[in-house]
Amino acid sequence: MSNPNIILAGYLAGATDYIPIAEKLAKQNIAATVVPLKWWEWVPTVGGRSIAPILEKLDRTVNLELERSGASKVNIIAHSAGGWLSRIYLGDRPYYDKVWDARSKVAKLVCLGTPQRSLEPWSLRNLGFVNDNYPDAFYDDIEYICVAGKSVRGTKSSPQKWLAYSSYELTTGQGDAWGDGIIPLEAAYLKGATNIEIDGVYHSARSGKWYGSQEAIDIWSKYL
Repeated sequence: MSNPNIILAGYLAGATDYIPIAEKLAKQNIAATVVPLKWWEWVPTVGGRSIAPILEKLDRTVNLELERSGASKVNIIAHSAGGWLSRIYLGDRPYYDKVWDARSKVAKLVCLGTPQRSLEPWSLRNLGFVNDNYPDAFYDDIEYICVAGKSVRGTKSSPQKWLAYSSYELTTGQGDAWGDGIIPLEAAYLKGATNIEIDGVYHSARSGKWYGSQEAIDIWSKYL
């Protein structure tokens, strides 16, 4: 029996944007459920505050799917900030006085365009917690798959490339790099993970071909 899959939205995104991914996976006979988030449920987490409200929704969805399917574990497919958030979810150390310790429920964590590290001031508290406590592909019994798009090299030559340059610089300190237009390749990978680069993939659906496009899904879904 294959593991059911849980899809977690990225920062300030709602479930609606990710339902097409679940539908595409279903056509490949891969079961997937999207965490039922509304975009505004991220608002209390803005500015580096606790992301516990999102963890609560993730945990509830995982538990319901395990009960419904009878499976012993799920895979988590997480976009953008959802990836490092899921690393907190796996962990066995208190995060704002609660220990989630969900590693026994999870077989694989697939991160799509996740900033696994960042210099952004508003992300330092949460990402610092993640990387101080669970660096790299921390748990040997979890399979980590990190997927990064390579579509835009950051330069100051055009508005799109300037946005990429600024975002990459905020993330790693170096704007002249390749990435998905928001997250540079360097920041999307974890040491010890299966790290996958996909040409032409952008960070979000608004830019065209992204992690949820069929061509990209065909690549990363092989690891589920």
